[in-house]
Amino acid sequence: MRLQCGHRELDLSQARIMGVLNRTPDSFSDGGDYIDRDKALAHAQAMVEAGADIIDIGGESTRPGSRGVSEQEEIDRVIPVLERLRPETDAILSVDTTKPAVMRAALEAGVDLINDVRGFKDPASIEAVKDSDVAVCVMHMQGEPRNMQANPQYREVVREVRGFLMAQAETLEAAGVSRRRILVDPGFGFGKTLNHNLTLLRELGAFSASGYPVLVGMSRKSMIGHVIDRPVDERLYGSLSVATLAAWLGASVVRVHDVAATRDALKMMAAVKASGQGERG
Repeated sequence: MRLQCGHRELDLSQARIMGVLNRTPDSFSDGGDYIDRDKALAHAQAMVEAGADIIDIGGESTRPGSRGVSEQEEIDRVIPVLERLRPETDAILSVDTTKPAVMRAALEAGVDLINDVRGFKDPASIEAVKDSDVAVCVMHMQGEPRNMQANPQYREVVREVRGFLMAQAETLEAAGVSRRRILVDPGFGFGKTLNHNLTLLRELGAFSASGYPVLVGMSRKSMIGHVIDRPVDERLYGSLSVATLAAWLGASVVRVHDVAATRDALKMMAAVKASGQGERG
């Protein structure tokens, strides 16, 4: 499987790593660490050197309870970094945004992937990307960041989340977005209880069997903290376990904060998967 990302294609025959670059003061894990542009650029380069295939740049926090920022503020946080990185790296560059204006600015700056946590529910977002050749990630979220964890409810979480993602992917295709440009993301932690998240991970094969590559983002999230009873800065091992399990279950991209450790874990998983190929049981 290959994903069209602008003028390039990303080979998804093995799980790829998306490194998180938050240029926000209030993200749940590293809020404020990379507001300074030079620190953000250095961190992006370090993640590429550590093995990141994709750098996902975000200028607006979507943690539970967060409030939005203006279009201009988000553009001011994201675009200068994207413009500086574009000629300096071969990594796929992604922008994590829900705003059509930010999407258009990112397209002008040479972005390869648009990652929309609202799943392109806004028709203006589809208009912004449909005539480009960038990849798009359709994520599921119940509610809005400010209230999504208040009381999330589903009758059948896997069926409902998968149904939304397939419907949005079909809407994008109907608008002219090639299937080869589309990723889907179940949206772990976005309007889900712990049990919803664990069920979605256990049944991830239902999403990877859809024909669309699957992106999974669970790094350092509260679902891990609830299980292992660790604060956000002590969730490395839990994050590695769910990233590896997700890749084993068919995820094509894992979105993480700890790139080097994830790279090693995925290499071991790939070696196990490849072992014994061609042998008879």
